[in-house]
Amino acid sequence: MDRLNHLLINNRAWANEIRANDPDFFRNLADQQNPEYLWIGCSDSRVPANQITGLAPGEVFVHRNVANVVGETDFNALAVIQYAVDVLKVRHIIVCGHYGCGGVRAALENHRHGMIDNWLAGIRSLSRTHREELSAMETDAAVDRLCELNIDSQTRHVARTTILEDAWARGQEISIHGWIYRLNIGLITPLIEPITGPMDSPRLK
Repeated sequence: MDRLNHLLINNRAWANEIRANDPDFFRNLADQQNPEYLWIGCSDSRVPANQITGLAPGEVFVHRNVANVVGETDFNALAVIQYAVDVLKVRHIIVCGHYGCGGVRAALENHRHGMIDNWLAGIRSLSRTHREELSAMETDAAVDRLCELNIDSQTRHVARTTILEDAWARGQEISIHGWIYRLNIGLITPLIEPITGPMDSPRLK
């Protein structure tokens, strides 16, 4: 426990600072959760949803995994999406990846990495689909391009879930956004036009 004391000290300092600025903040936060946004992002520790968007606790519902994958059979991701859409009534779903993603790089490499290869199978398939384009690039540029293609692909997966199809069918207003974050400058760039209803495929800008 002693090895983690600095985390507990940081927590107390953070909580005290929040209460000093807004004495009722935690009381109000405990009473309800009413975020407007669902963030589906990469597990990378350098891409924290709240900090890079300037949102406070309670303002964004978050799901993160390696390479921001939304698998059609991933019940974890689907449960998060359904709760966000059906219960929390979020108005925006943001799929945000980042350039230089290690998971995307692993999917592009032609050797085994262990169990993670199974998780990244969809991205590996995507790289084969775009082999001609990617093979003409230097490795780092190919990784970054595959990061963009992956966001496009995962955003389509969200749009094609029965959860979103049903929500749009009953008139619920939800937009899906595909964004990418650049680690070395700290900025987010939108990659596709927001999806606001059923469609065959979002398109990269």
